[in-house]
Amino acid sequence: MKLDPISLRLFVAVMEENAIARAAAREHIAPSAASRRLAELEAQLQVELFTRSNRGSSPTAAAFALLNMARGVLNEMDGIALQMKNYAQDGGKGLRGHVRVMANISSITQFLPAQLQSFLSQYPLVDVRLQERVSTDIARAVEDNEADIGLLNNGSYGSKIRLRPYRRDRLAVVVPLAHALARKRRLRLAQVIEHDLIGMHADSALNHLITRAAADQGLQPRLRMKVTGYDALCLMVASGLGIGILPEGSARLYTGTLPLRCIALDEPWAERQLMLCLRSQDALSPVAQLLVEHLCLPQDAPTL
Repeated sequence: MKLDPISLRLFVAVMEENAIARAAAREHIAPSAASRRLAELEAQLQVELFTRSNRGSSPTAAAFALLNMARGVLNEMDGIALQMKNYAQDGGKGLRGHVRVMANISSITQFLPAQLQSFLSQYPLVDVRLQERVSTDIARAVEDNEADIGLLNNGSYGSKIRLRPYRRDRLAVVVPLAHALARKRRLRLAQVIEHDLIGMHADSALNHLITRAAADQGLQPRLRMKVTGYDALCLMVASGLGIGILPEGSARLYTGTLPLRCIALDEPWAERQLMLCLRSQDALSPVAQLLVEHLCLPQDAPTL
């Protein structure tokens, strides 16, 4: 059943004006056409809305019940028109909603700040709630609907989440400026392993990657200490307590302010693929879908 909003608006006018003629004039329609529309509305609903007699018509109990519902529907329709008008006036900045994002430290330190800034400048009323987690926890949170979007290292996380390419990064070595390796342009893992290493915490994907790569080459890392963030890693390295491996984009944040040198890590596994994960594109809210597409724009694409 498709109800005509014009007929609903006329019906509300009749109830409020208590006369078809006055309601017809208010809605700029002929009285005969108004009577016909009311009769068609009754036929559609299969209920009598007015009892008619020589003295005129009076609303039934069904008419009063319909009045509240019709006002609600018409108010919602007016609200839609108003919101669309706001979109037209501000280019979509009236979009509202919230998106739950979980991301690993590599995504947060290298890519997300600029991407979220450009997204929120376009949609300032959207609330993006960001948490840092390790990749395995991110995948589990997305699967359990604790997060809408996850940014993590490429891997196998089960069949309940979908993965999309997000960004590529490359690992590098940070050493103190006075270190014996500071003049090198490129380093192999075997050269790095000869020195004390400042590593990331045991649950981090980076720790697993380095440990596995060292084992494949029959090497044993000399881990002097483990930290929970790239800032702490760089501070320890700058203090001369060891050297470290971290994403080059993250290392560059600290080489300008700390006495550090960033050196390319010459290993095939040093280039990594970061992924965006979600449960289902169709299950995302409109604002979450917009954020997904924004995050997955090519790295050299212009941002709005």
